[in-house]
Amino acid sequence: MNRLKYMNVLVLPILAWVSFNTHGWLTYLPLIESFVLIPLLELAYKPNTENLTPEQEEERKKDPIFDWQLYIMVPIQFLLLGTFLLSMQEIGLTLADKIGRITAMGLMCGVIGINVAHELGHRKEKYEQHMAKALLLTSLYMHFFIEHNRGHHRNVSTKEDPSSARYGELLYTFWIRSVVFAYLSAWKLEAERLKKKGKSAFSLQNEMLQFQLIQIGFTVGIGLLFGWSVMGYFILAAVMGFLLLETVNYIEHYGLERDRKGDAYERVMPHHSWNSDHRIGRIILFELSRHSDHHYIASRKYQILRHIDESPQMPTGYPGMMILATIPPLWFSIMNPRIKRIKSEGLAQAA
Repeated sequence: MNRLKYMNVLVLPILAWVSFNTHGWLTYLPLIESFVLIPLLELAYKPNTENLTPEQEEERKKDPIFDWQLYIMVPIQFLLLGTFLLSMQEIGLTLADKIGRITAMGLMCGVIGINVAHELGHRKEKYEQHMAKALLLTSLYMHFFIEHNRGHHRNVSTKEDPSSARYGELLYTFWIRSVVFAYLSAWKLEAERLKKKGKSAFSLQNEMLQFQLIQIGFTVGIGLLFGWSVMGYFILAAVMGFLLLETVNYIEHYGLERDRKGDAYERVMPHHSWNSDHRIGRIILFELSRHSDHHYIASRKYQILRHIDESPQMPTGYPGMMILATIPPLWFSIMNPRIKRIKSEGLAQAA
């Protein structure tokens, strides 16, 4: 049962299905679970900093059940997307019903779609990478596959990384900067890859060009099959999905900076990412919140990510931190003193 604990994430798809088949306040159940119930529970339970033994790590790396818990999310995501699109054709929906269902699908895009795609996108097997791209399609954010792996992991916690939030930066201005410049970065990275191969950036071998054609075709297809208003609802849900991702990016590296050593930055270390060992967030996000170890060794699978003592710790889990980030005065009052303390301790150690 301990191996299957990540299946607790299925509570969200179940609540999303309820949302798509009911009316009134019940359509908001996924939102209530994600940003009311889970944050309250994480305040009640202490973080778990225990790590696996080397023997347990080896056993978990070889156990296919951890991979299948990711793979099953792909058909679930598309099944729920189809259910959402059909539900939005219902006659007589109130504005509140529509908002509830759109937020439910938006959470599916962020929690199931992009988050699982993030894990699969780090894998070397082509079929896993294709699953990652398929999941990203549901949030119209396929360029994340390129920029995250080839851009963000190389430039994290530097001024060159659009997905790393700077000290004193508002979440809402970060959204604009990260969304725009991460997209442009993906085009640049793909053009550089093709140039090294002696090929034109305007060829169909350009994955960014492929992604745009796929996303446009997918979106227009939804409009033709379900109606143009339903297509608009899908786009709103997709936008919510990638804004959830960008909010996670904001809290994961806010205010943390890598030092320059000559012409290059120091190696990415655990103290360049905020970490959270809060149990519920770890389970429903497939250990994403153990982010320090993920950036330290990006090839480590989610089921063996470790707590590292040197990593800066978030005061609560991801859902709670995301809520704090939406209230800038509260966010700055909690996080800025922590960053100042980290910097002062670093200077003291250097001296």
